[in-house]
Amino acid sequence: MARAPSFRTVCPRLPAVTDVAWNNGEAWAAVPSVDAVVTLDGAPRSVPVGRVVTLSSGRVYREDGSAVTFAGTAARGVAGAPTQAVTDGQGEEFVVLSDALRRVSDGAVLERAAGPYLVALPSGARTQEAPETVGQFGSYRLANGRLEALDALGQVRHAVTHGPGRVGVVGQWVVTVSPAGTLRLFDSQLQERSQL
Repeated sequence: MARAPSFRTVCPRLPAVTDVAWNNGEAWAAVPSVDAVVTLDGAPRSVPVGRVVTLSSGRVYREDGSAVTFAGTAARGVAGAPTQAVTDGQGEEFVVLSDALRRVSDGAVLERAAGPYLVALPSGARTQEAPETVGQFGSYRLANGRLEALDALGQVRHAVTHGPGRVGVVGQWVVTVSPAGTLRLFDSQLQERSQL
């Protein structure tokens, strides 16, 4: 885990986790061996929630599809165990369940054959074939051995060589994490920050 502005990485000692998420500025991890979600930094908190399979920034989803908030209050869930979940910019929940993208509020199927990566949008969600994130300065994805900055039409504006991993936006920074845990920071034009 790394927190802005220093982006100094720390590795909390935990049993195996199924997912991690940010909720109201706090980093949380789902720890099924203790049937709880726990904070990763700041004030230590543990909320007993049952067997968790995935987290969004708004909800904790259990293996039966039921859901709770990070405070442990019951929330709308789905029928079955979702494999991924996100909260869009409007607070709406979306999950991938049985290989389909669904909106949680009404169960509507938005994509029947979901891709491997779930992406939260300002309003809605979609799945992609490559890791992607949407920020205030555009979309960014890791594909074809590159980190790419995309315009609103999906055209590549900037690109830099980059291996596999995950991509996100933290404030003004595009942040990537490799499978080995290497963290890299870029500005919106994909100029890499030299010092972490």
